[in-house]
Amino acid sequence: MVEIAEAQILAWITPVLWPFLRTLAMFTALPVLGTRTVPARVRVALSALVALASQASLPPMPVVPLDSPLAFLLVVQQVVIGLCVGFAVRVVFAAVEFAGELVGLQMGLNFAGFFDPATASTSTALSRFYGTMVAWLFVVINGHLLVLAALLQSFETFPVGPEPMGFLRATLPHQWGAEIFMTGLWIAVPMVAMLLFVNLVLGVISRVAAQINIFAVGFPITVSVGLIGTLVTLPLLQTPFTMALERLLVVFR
Repeated sequence: MVEIAEAQILAWITPVLWPFLRTLAMFTALPVLGTRTVPARVRVALSALVALASQASLPPMPVVPLDSPLAFLLVVQQVVIGLCVGFAVRVVFAAVEFAGELVGLQMGLNFAGFFDPATASTSTALSRFYGTMVAWLFVVINGHLLVLAALLQSFETFPVGPEPMGFLRATLPHQWGAEIFMTGLWIAVPMVAMLLFVNLVLGVISRVAAQINIFAVGFPITVSVGLIGTLVTLPLLQTPFTMALERLLVVFR
């Protein structure tokens, strides 16, 4: 009769359990795969697949009884690190959408707001357009593979241990919010400068030719210039997006 001890079961389960929890937490917070349109069973299946496929490249995992207080701390650690990986990517997406908010404000399109059921938030038309474009760009440049590589390398940088808050003290993820404004302004500066120049020209015209209804003429001109400028500068979005993504994910390597 074949007998299997509890220690053997733990030795089989724990090398897969900790990567599975960290990957599942990351997929929950990731912008593209963490939306409501992706079923939870898909994220669970992908997390299990990544945890099994990455066993050859992961360091040895500690074997801990699952009913011990240490196991609870390890679960908290995996969830915190996984959520921070997804949060880092979400910060970059928020920076691009913030750039869309700034451009839409200068164009006068921010009154066209609507409720987005995928994110359960209200956004403007241009911000949603930038968010959709950057989601496609994220897939095209294999950003999901870059995120998975950073997640697997995080097991070397932040191994499974009994200190779940040690990661937060080392990386300070609450300071990543500055990346939203820095990257967002970097992306929006060309369009903001162009629209500012258009507004200055319209202001001069209103002073020279006072009989012209500048509100009736200026809005179509501002929107037209803004749409043309968005079309011209959209191919340049890849450089700041990839640089910001790599800058935040390097923390986990």
